[in-house]
Amino acid sequence: MTKGRRVPVTRACRFELVKLVSQWRIRLLVLACWIVPALFVAGVSQQSTLPVDTLFGRWMHATGWAGPLVMLGFAGTWALPLLTSLVAGDVFASEDRLGTWRHLLVAVRSPRRIFVAKVVASLTVLLVLVAGLAVSSTVGGLLAVGNQPLVGLDGHLLAPSDAAGQVLLSWVCALAPTLALAALGFLGSVTLGRSPIGLLVPILVSLAMAVAQMLPLPVAVRVALPSYAYISWNGLFTSPQQLAPLLTGVVVSLVWAVVATALAYVLFVRRDFTNLTHDGSGRRAITVGVLPLVGVAAVSFAVVAATTSTTGSGIEQDKVQRSLATAFAHLYRMQTDELHRPAVTEDQLKVTATCSKGHVQDHAEGPGNDWRCVVSWHLPGVQTTGQAIYQLDVTSDGRFVADGDGPKEVNGYFLVRTPNGDAPNPMWQFDGNVELLDTTSKG
Repeated sequence: MTKGRRVPVTRACRFELVKLVSQWRIRLLVLACWIVPALFVAGVSQQSTLPVDTLFGRWMHATGWAGPLVMLGFAGTWALPLLTSLVAGDVFASEDRLGTWRHLLVAVRSPRRIFVAKVVASLTVLLVLVAGLAVSSTVGGLLAVGNQPLVGLDGHLLAPSDAAGQVLLSWVCALAPTLALAALGFLGSVTLGRSPIGLLVPILVSLAMAVAQMLPLPVAVRVALPSYAYISWNGLFTSPQQLAPLLTGVVVSLVWAVVATALAYVLFVRRDFTNLTHDGSGRRAITVGVLPLVGVAAVSFAVVAATTSTTGSGIEQDKVQRSLATAFAHLYRMQTDELHRPAVTEDQLKVTATCSKGHVQDHAEGPGNDWRCVVSWHLPGVQTTGQAIYQLDVTSDGRFVADGDGPKEVNGYFLVRTPNGDAPNPMWQFDGNVELLDTTSKG
């Protein structure tokens, strides 16, 4: 019997893409991702109460560029793991439940082409969904608030064009951990067969990694997880940019994506499609799927630990003091402009910070809400040293919220009286970021 002609990969990809888009849940997801974020960001930006517990949430009244960053923080925790589960976590298992593998093999005549087509179609849909979240939230923020400068995590002001570039780059970097979750979805879908548990693999893995990020684990362990790339984009909004944690998170995510996809491919092409009762590849497949990823995590941890001098949590007294002093100096200049006072520079202010944690005065370290700092600065021609007190809540990922505790004229009240009326006080409460790795880019 003459062997039939195999279907080209491009045709197989188009076929799988049409199959995905024809599903009502995929169409609903696409519609939601391109409409809901704009409505959400625009609605929140008009409210009197802002999500100040979310990074850049306190600036949603001031600039439209804060909205897509707030959406990115939410998406990295909840939306993107859910989307990868619904798209990638069921792309192979659905054929098992419907019993259509034999028909698909007759049509395409190559398990390898089937695998490639399903992966490409799934990633294409995911790219459309992520693009919808980014574009929609950006449009909603700009229409509701406007194209205004954005305050970075060290207090420096980003021009609208710079903010636009950093927001775009942040969303692009978030694609790396999304690819890793999608690859885990492929692996779960191939490994567990018709079992619906495969659909939950990306969500369960994401939740486990999110919990790990909140635990007091060594920083090298947390950076070696793909989920860290959902956090480390905040390093783009400091000066100089904290690129080492971001690049590490992206590389780790891509390695996970390649390894998990390769494992799914090997298991898929070795499958016996003549077995109509196939319900997953059994214990051997789970072992083959899990142990290599554990090995990747171990190697990633070893590499990160060997390439940085940071130990423990990475949150150290000197780092906290430097980050707070830098942010205060930038924000002091912003407040000076609001009050129409003579301009000063950071070099003239010579801002320093002295911090303690609980009862620990020297070599304090670790996350917690018991950091207390005294910031000191000097004004040209003034003999007296200015001082302000801040209570800091530092999280395990290096983000801190500085809450002003006096004096009232500087940071003790959320409004300042300007010649044009009351205005928000940028020094009352603000977000900052402590770089966990000792490899800050000097460029």
